[in-house]
Amino acid sequence: MKQRATREEILKAIQNVPLLSPSASQLLQVTAREDHDIQDVIDIVKCDSALTARVLKIVNSVAYGLAYQVSTIDRAISYLGDRTIAGIALGDSASALFHKELAGYEGPKSELWNHDLRTAIAAREIARYATQPLNADVAFTAGILHAVGKAVLSDFLSNSANDVLIGIDSHEVGDYLAGERELVGIDHTEAGFELAKNWDLPESLQMAIRYHHNPADAPQEHQLLVYAVHLACIIAMMCGSQASDSLQYHLDKNYTDFFDLTSEQIALVMLEVNESFDTLNNAMTDTKETQI
Repeated sequence: MKQRATREEILKAIQNVPLLSPSASQLLQVTAREDHDIQDVIDIVKCDSALTARVLKIVNSVAYGLAYQVSTIDRAISYLGDRTIAGIALGDSASALFHKELAGYEGPKSELWNHDLRTAIAAREIARYATQPLNADVAFTAGILHAVGKAVLSDFLSNSANDVLIGIDSHEVGDYLAGERELVGIDHTEAGFELAKNWDLPESLQMAIRYHHNPADAPQEHQLLVYAVHLACIIAMMCGSQASDSLQYHLDKNYTDFFDLTSEQIALVMLEVNESFDTLNNAMTDTKETQI
């Protein structure tokens, strides 16, 4: 495969990605802490009128079908949960990244967001089966962010998908990550990690982004979270993907050291991913269109 760009070009492009909104940045910092209080989240949202309006529209949308109108942000956040609020703020703040067409992965508009949201839901559910305590909110947020590097790398990988897939089939490269490095000198996990550092994200989220396809390489103190996102990413691809790299990565079977999951329970996680994805994605999409 012929190299299409240099690592330096891509790192420069990452530096030019806009920063997150103050509200999104604060929410990610707060919800990444094990000991955070829901009041911390409420206080951040209340100081952002646009985010407040968006959250209220989502909780009162047809997708949730509540029997009563929610009129206060406190009640809305209590109903939706910390993880969903952080996801809403992040999705809106970095909408241009999450909803762009992924030409380099032959993915349509919003494919990255759809995959990330499915991964977030799967990571939240997987956290319930952890052999050690794992905060489901942190797992959800890590899932939302894990593949953000694709948004940057995609612009440098146009019309390359067939080359990468041929390379995998012929064993010229081990997986899609190796194909990315062959073509542009960097893969989407490292690109995402560099972007996460630019955004000053908490270390736990940075590690989930950097190692979600190679969880055994993550620092030991973050491996539980990284393995949750690793398995969740594979499950999300199994639940639906329109990108060329779908299921073109290796599953680290050592996830069983961290999670007590049977094949039947994985099937239940997949069912929950599909049901929750439809509800949340429909609510966010419908209210976004209303704003437009």
